[in-house]
Amino acid sequence: MSTGSFVFVLHSHLPYCRKAGVWPFGEEWVFEAMAETYIPLLDIISDLVEGGVPAKLTIGLTPVLLDQLRDPYMLFRFDEYVETKIAAAEADIARFEAESEGRLRDLAKFYRDRYEKVWTSFHERYRRDIVAAFRSLQDEGHIELVAGAATHAYLPLLARESSVYAQVKIGCDTYERCFGRRPVGIWLPECGYRPRDSAVGLPGSAFGDTGIDGVLAAMGIRHFFVDSHAIQGGTPVGMYGARFPQRQPVPRYIPSRPGFTTYLPYSVSGSGLLVLGRNERTALQVWSSEWGYPGDGNYREFHKRDSISGFRYWKVTSRLVDLGAKEIYQPEAALGRAKEHADHFVALVERLLGEFHRDTGKHGVIVAPFDVELFGHWWMEGLDWLRWVLEGLARSESVELTTAAGYLENHPPVGQIDLVESSWGMGGGHYIWDNEATGWMWDEIHSAEVEIERIAAALRPAGDGRDRAERPIHNQAQPLFDGRTSGLEERLLRQAAREALLLQSSDWPFLVTTEQAADYASRRFLEHRYRFARLLDALERADAMPETIRYLEEIEAIDAVFPDIDPAAFAAKQGSASQR
Repeated sequence: MSTGSFVFVLHSHLPYCRKAGVWPFGEEWVFEAMAETYIPLLDIISDLVEGGVPAKLTIGLTPVLLDQLRDPYMLFRFDEYVETKIAAAEADIARFEAESEGRLRDLAKFYRDRYEKVWTSFHERYRRDIVAAFRSLQDEGHIELVAGAATHAYLPLLARESSVYAQVKIGCDTYERCFGRRPVGIWLPECGYRPRDSAVGLPGSAFGDTGIDGVLAAMGIRHFFVDSHAIQGGTPVGMYGARFPQRQPVPRYIPSRPGFTTYLPYSVSGSGLLVLGRNERTALQVWSSEWGYPGDGNYREFHKRDSISGFRYWKVTSRLVDLGAKEIYQPEAALGRAKEHADHFVALVERLLGEFHRDTGKHGVIVAPFDVELFGHWWMEGLDWLRWVLEGLARSESVELTTAAGYLENHPPVGQIDLVESSWGMGGGHYIWDNEATGWMWDEIHSAEVEIERIAAALRPAGDGRDRAERPIHNQAQPLFDGRTSGLEERLLRQAAREALLLQSSDWPFLVTTEQAADYASRRFLEHRYRFARLLDALERADAMPETIRYLEEIEAIDAVFPDIDPAAFAAKQGSASQR
């Protein structure tokens, strides 16, 4: 008999990078994640399953990422990327051999072998279809796949309920198209939660009528995740402080909530949705910059690259030494530490759940959510650590390794909770997305929200029973297009909806705040804003000129996300402020 359950939640998101730069910002973000995380993760899960180990995981892949993982152009470019990496490793082998650098030569062989294995798995094991591989694992009952918002928009700061609805609906539609079923769980972007009638001071906001809960319920979502302070109160730890120390807001203190704990699930008051909270102790064991596992001196150093090939040949050594003092990486020693850390983590989970059971007599749960790119990409040995943790917990006599949906089915909540406005960002609130450096972005987003809501409501699909002349825009009484050009009208509206979604992506303010790629993010944001405005202008002027058609074709070939997008999702919702 188990005394508690453990739920690994691996969330993955990358911005839309297709034909929007390559390196250091752009498409290579996706290719790196595919080669260093997604394909090796599939290998680990598949190997465990084939070995009879019940490797239960809950995995979130955002809709905008799913579209890129299925895009023929991106798959072709990924093949080129892997081939380039193998060639670079071969060149390093020859270079280090000529320089009598035996240890570096062996590491170059190490990288060559890793990329050759990725190429083999991608082509022979998964037939160049990573999404189908994840779908098969879910269909066979090994993992749970949860949905996401279309472009990972930071939902609490959107001003219109129609935008929240469109993000979630298009996200759920993409999920169904990829996985052949409707989702029951969702990963809210950045664990960003906003309750009903939350006062955030957004001019003209129609959001407070139903809140995020109402939108999720309308889509058939049953459960989601929040950070620990949203349930038990206290000072938020956040997930990004250690990675971006230059940005440290004053933490938002939330009064302690006696009786509430992340070791139990809850039903959200007023909606009946089920919520699970992040366990802070196990999260810090992995994320902490001071005593988290990835900071161990034996692990590969992420921030130092070879000046010619770009491969990382050094180890952390110590977080107190600069990059010039890093020592050469030793894979065997690193794997030994990964096994030790995995054993330690399994024992920690068993101890924490055992203590909760002894103190309360209840079957508790530890929910451990992480960005999946931590494993393999940032922390190269993290995938080996993950494999050993899954094996250890699967063998545990006291812990049930399960998925979020599996846990909630067997252990439904008995208590209700009023969740507070929160995120897993620095300070526990909205700062990392909305601050002095990004406020201008939200002004543009909110303006575009109103515009797309208005035009989506005014332009109904052909055959909806209303004459086009009855759908005024800016009080125009004439139809925008006649029957011969209504197809162009539909294409313009669809592309405008895509640009609205891409504009709302949380990546742009995040990258500006963290100063990772501020110029790139600002440029991408302004590009989507310009494209959106130009497309709307063409719609409102009934512009069917050849140059407009050429421009539309150009943008359709670049921002090709969500091929089946339904712009009607942006229409104002019944009962929202725009309807009253």
